[in-house]
Amino acid sequence: MAFYPLRTFTRMIRIMSRILDQVFSEARTQALPAGQRLFLTGDPVQSIFLVRAGRIVLVRRNRESGAPLFLHIAGPGMMLAEASVWSPAYHCDAQALDDAEVAVIPRRWFRTEMTRNSELANAFAMDLAHALQGARLKAEIRSLPRLADRLDAWLAEGNAFPERGRLQELAAELGVTREALYREMARRRKKPAGRS
Repeated sequence: MAFYPLRTFTRMIRIMSRILDQVFSEARTQALPAGQRLFLTGDPVQSIFLVRAGRIVLVRRNRESGAPLFLHIAGPGMMLAEASVWSPAYHCDAQALDDAEVAVIPRRWFRTEMTRNSELANAFAMDLAHALQGARLKAEIRSLPRLADRLDAWLAEGNAFPERGRLQELAAELGVTREALYREMARRRKKPAGRS
């Protein structure tokens, strides 16, 4: 499912990247070793972050089982928790999946900059719209009752299986347990070619 024509989407990424580079040009840098949390659910929002290196996941925990549910994985060049620009507190945790580095600017300064810089405001609105479409697609995939269907839909979006040792991330992305995903992967390996 394409959210924008490819040419429009590519142009939007270039514009947003250029603008974010300008906005974060004098930002403070913060290093995060793999596994370290950047913020926790309920922490007051005081800063806006741009991922410079590594990957940071926005995650919530299932209240009953405690299983992680990945909301978004941000990589280099991506803002983190964009919706928090207008929120008093974070609604999820942010944790480094690998060794990571983020640029940090005060939220108040970013909001002021958006009011005086229409190019930033427009690019940010386009980025939020694309993020919303992605979140809706993720919710649609997670609403499928069978894990096999969720996995097929996720793969149909152009995703590839993660490298060895990262299946837990895929399980959290699909909203299933690691064990259920392992069973589904084993079932697929046993299935003869050409049969569904």
